[in-house]
Amino acid sequence: MRISLVTPASADSAKGNWTTAARWATRLQELGHEVAIEQEWSGGSEMLLALHAYRSLASIRRFRLERGPDAPLVVALTGTDVYRDLDRHPEARDALALATRFVTLQPAAIERLPGALRARARVVFQSAVAPSEPEPPSHESFEVCVLANLRDVKDPLRAAAAARLLPAASRVVVLHAGLVLEEALGEQAHVATRESSRYRWLGPLPHEQALRLLARARLMLLTSHMEGGANVISEAIVCGTPVISSHISGSIGLLGEDYPGYFPVGDERALADLIARAETDVAFLQLLETRCAARAHRFTPESEREAWKQLLDEILG
Repeated sequence: MRISLVTPASADSAKGNWTTAARWATRLQELGHEVAIEQEWSGGSEMLLALHAYRSLASIRRFRLERGPDAPLVVALTGTDVYRDLDRHPEARDALALATRFVTLQPAAIERLPGALRARARVVFQSAVAPSEPEPPSHESFEVCVLANLRDVKDPLRAAAAARLLPAASRVVVLHAGLVLEEALGEQAHVATRESSRYRWLGPLPHEQALRLLARARLMLLTSHMEGGANVISEAIVCGTPVISSHISGSIGLLGEDYPGYFPVGDERALADLIARAETDVAFLQLLETRCAARAHRFTPESEREAWKQLLDEILG
């Protein structure tokens, strides 16, 4: 089948939607389909997979109008769809009404959908692959990593604020990689690097290098206000790096409601306490590792491919 995978993100975008689209295209090609990634539907496909309900609405409407009510149309819901746009924009709900199925990145997102639509939702966990030859952890410091672009929704400097609250004897160093998408935050990251020996802004890293940093770290911190189902959590888990995350629905759907590594959104004191506990309490760090490892099977390329196979078998009969 010829599938158009529409994403508002361009190939040179720093945001995660393009990365997700490229990875999904690979999984669908592995299943024997022909896939074209487009920013708008070009009209040449038999099926549309639209990443982002609100921002891909024009393509969704045109596909349904030209291909008819029975043509397979799958809408993949991003974090901004689920946790913002469905409440704010009726157009986002219009996209759902036209879809054959919806895809969410974790099961907690389904609870945010209108009740009558939930039966059409399916979960596809994002996959990741660990580096083939990971570096061993540093013996000189307790490295903690943040892989997040500098944009407000990521609350990206919360880790820097937490690092300043750690005990004097702590050996924690926070290594933060990502692009500057909001200039004011970039300036703050540079200031934090100059003023703190515990925080280091690394700027953007190639993906493979970022994965090596993640695999070497003792912890991965996710401080976002909102996530649809962050792929960096999948990456951390397959790398064997335990996660500390803000207590948000997108992370709860990936890690579980009772995961012990959550802190309240925006609370650097609670985040600092968790980091310090992981550094000094071996049993607690091992608990985080064990709980993450128990979910690693969800995030393999094979599991992701099988999820797409089941969804396509379902809608194509």
